[in-house]
Amino acid sequence: MRRLLLSTLLVALPTVSLADPEQVAEARRGYFALVGLEFGPLAAMAKGELPYDAEAASAHAADLVTLTRYNPGDLLAPGTSAAELPGKTRAAAQIWQDMPGYQAKGAAFLEAVAALNEAAGAGQAALAPAVGKVGGTCKGCHEDYRLKDF
Repeated sequence: MRRLLLSTLLVALPTVSLADPEQVAEARRGYFALVGLEFGPLAAMAKGELPYDAEAASAHAADLVTLTRYNPGDLLAPGTSAAELPGKTRAAAQIWQDMPGYQAKGAAFLEAVAALNEAAGAGQAALAPAVGKVGGTCKGCHEDYRLKDF
């Protein structure tokens, strides 16, 4: 499975999108909003802010795995960074200048989500470090490839 996830990411090179650049940026924000929607309750359970629920944790983790199967190539269409679309996206132009680095961060995210999926139903003690690893991959990517403000 790990090989499938990594190969999906590696072939997810930016493609030429026929969609309007603003639509592409909006779709990209929507995709990451879904990631946040699924990850949020897991983080809250890991921190003890929500009671741990094995069934809910497993469902959220499974949804994250499903989201990692999406090929994000169209969401990375050239001309859709904050430099071209100020106020519409926080995607730094650095993504397109360093696509191998961006993809490496994506590969780390995929691996962390796969591990989270395995740990999610095994108790809060197993969930917390797996959530921390996913959160660390998000933070690492945000530091390098996402602007703080629109």
